[in-house]
This record gives sequence, C-alpha cells and structure tokens, in this order.
Amino acid sequence: MSKRAVELLLVACLISGTLWAVNDSFVGKWKLNPSKSRFPDEMKVKAAGAKRYSFDFGAGFRETIRADGTDQPGIFGTTLSITVESPDTWKVVRKKGGHTLLTGRWKLSKDGKTLSDTYRENQPDGSMLSIDYVYKRRTAGSGFAATWESVSETMNSVYELQIQPYEGDGLTFITPAEQETRNLKFDGKDYPDGEPAMSPDGASSGLRVNERTLEAIHKIKGKVTESRQIELSPDLKTLTMTVHAAGQRRPNILVFSRE
Repeated sequence: MSKRAVELLLVACLISGTLWAVNDSFVGKWKLNPSKSRFPDEMKVKAAGAKRYSFDFGAGFRETIRADGTDQPGIFGTTLSITVESPDTWKVVRKKGGHTLLTGRWKLSKDGKTLSDTYRENQPDGSMLSIDYVYKRRTAGSGFAATWESVSETMNSVYELQIQPYEGDGLTFITPAEQETRNLKFDGKDYPDGEPAMSPDGASSGLRVNERTLEAIHKIKGKVTESRQIELSPDLKTLTMTVHAAGQRRPNILVFSRE
C-alpha cells in the first residue's frame, strides 16, 4: 500500500471516530426519574470495644470510630464522627477539610429490627442530596451493631447527568451537582478520572457491548469499587444505569429521561 493510501486511511479513521462521538446516542443531558429508580444500600456495623465501632459502608473499606462526637480519621482523607444523641438515635457526620460532606441521623425502631436514616449530602455546587432510607436488620446483634440492608429509599432531590464526547469515540460522564467527571474510552484500558471532585487514585475503563449498551468499571488504587451497565431504550429517550457496588448484594438501578 502506498504512503498516500495509508494517509488517506488514517484521515478516514479519524473522521469516522469524530462522527461517532458527535452522533453518539448517549450524548446529551439526562434527568433521574426517582419513581423508577432503586438505591438499595447495605452497611455493616460491628462493636469494637468500649464505645468503639467498625463501619463498612461498601467496597470493603473499614473505619473504626469511637462514638464520642469527635471528628476522627476516616477513608479517603475524610473524618467521621458518631454522636450518641440517645440510646436509639445516632448522628453520623463525615467531613473533609473541615467542611461537612454528609449528615445522617440514624434511629432504631422500638423492637430494634429496623433503622431509619435521614441522609443529607452537601453537593459541591451548594445543593443538597436528600434520601430517606429504611433498613432491616439482616444479622443478629444488639443496638446499632449489625448488617443492615435497605428495604426502601426515597430520593427528594433533583439528580442530573451529562454525557459528552471524549477524545474520538470516548465519552465523559458528568454529574454537575457533585462536580464529578469520569472519562471513558472503550478499549478496556484504565483512564484516570477527571477533576476536581474525583479521587486522585481513581480510574475507569469501558467497553461498548453494542450501539445501545456500555459497560464500565471503576477502580481506586487498582481495586474494583463498582461496575456499571449503561443501556439506552430503543427510542433513545431513556437511559438505565445498573450499578454493582463492591460489597453490595443488590445493584442500584438508575433510570434517566432525556432532557
């Protein structure tokens, strides 16, 4: 093959990649439909000594905290505090750099079989993510110490997703409220997450299953924290994201409508 033919083939490939990105059906703005979505959650709390507890909120990252209301070192450069407001009520606060990231108020039922959590997360854009959870005790234990699995989740906030072209046939996934960016190229290789809100040790990889289905894997320090299947409806108006988080038995199912 002549050099000129090779050059023409290369140009054709570049143009094809660019057109794919521009015409990619996933590109656009999407709004979560809470009534069609599920956010099942699981958390593990173990007694670890006098007023000390070990917490696993998913992905196997454990934190051991003394329940005395003080800010103590947590995962990913955060602090965690547990304030015992009464025998059946805890206030849980996570901070980073002195700023409150989230607050949860946990309350046990009288029989100790269920736990309600009013979860409030301060988003980087100044808005608040609000979800009310009800958990059921899944293992034996007393007080708050148990494995808890949610049986209902009620989101009271607007949640949006933006998908943009990224370097040819790749895609960038942006959640504006969280100022979170994930860049994906669909060659199965890991690519660092975008800034500013993502972990500096995070990376994502992706594959195109077909024209309406994507698969993505997210890692932190090389450890898989979640996998996602992202699928478009035949009319391209609905996007369903099924998220399997490490350490969780049930996936989150997020259903978005095109804006």
